[in-house]
Amino acid sequence: MLFSGISADEYARIAATARVKHFERRQMICFEGDEIQQVFLLTAGSVKATQVGESGAEVILKILAPGDVVGALSLFSTGRHSRTVQAFELCRVLAWDAATFKSLVTRYPALHHNIVRILGEHLRELEERFHEVATEKVGPRVARQLVRLKGQIGRRVQGGVDMGLSREDLAQMTGTNLFTVSRLLSAWEARGWVRCGRNAVTVCDPESLLNVSS
Repeated sequence: MLFSGISADEYARIAATARVKHFERRQMICFEGDEIQQVFLLTAGSVKATQVGESGAEVILKILAPGDVVGALSLFSTGRHSRTVQAFELCRVLAWDAATFKSLVTRYPALHHNIVRILGEHLRELEERFHEVATEKVGPRVARQLVRLKGQIGRRVQGGVDMGLSREDLAQMTGTNLFTVSRLLSAWEARGWVRCGRNAVTVCDPESLLNVSS
């Protein structure tokens, strides 16, 4: 978390320099390549961070949850957003001007330490997913991604945990295509492991998915 090791008084001073902003579902927060003008701390909701390849294909790098930061990681390197970020649902954020956030990191070294730790966690997850794409069949890596997302953005609903993501989102995150993901989910739904809606996947039997992923 960004504020780990920060006292309550320090947090109050830091938060006082930010503005509260809201983003509607599918609203764009920033675009890959744009100059970083603001840094955002997600406090409610979830967003997706994507990149577009030379062929125009979009890939989801990560679903960000409350406690994640947008813009801070590239602010001290290129100064430009390395990914496009879009609200996955209604979101609430704390927003700092880039110059203000830089001065806060200088004033509070714990912020710098936490940013490095967050970056390390993001890189670890990307490495895990790359390893899965390179070494595993589609079924296990889709199952593992569902279990992973269940712990990150899942919401308890009747009969399971809802991720609120579409089949296309899941395909982009697992290096496969919409047809393959739809076929897998249909088979798992028939077994009672998942429940699928138009733009939602609900995990009903995580233990069975864990068995597939292992």
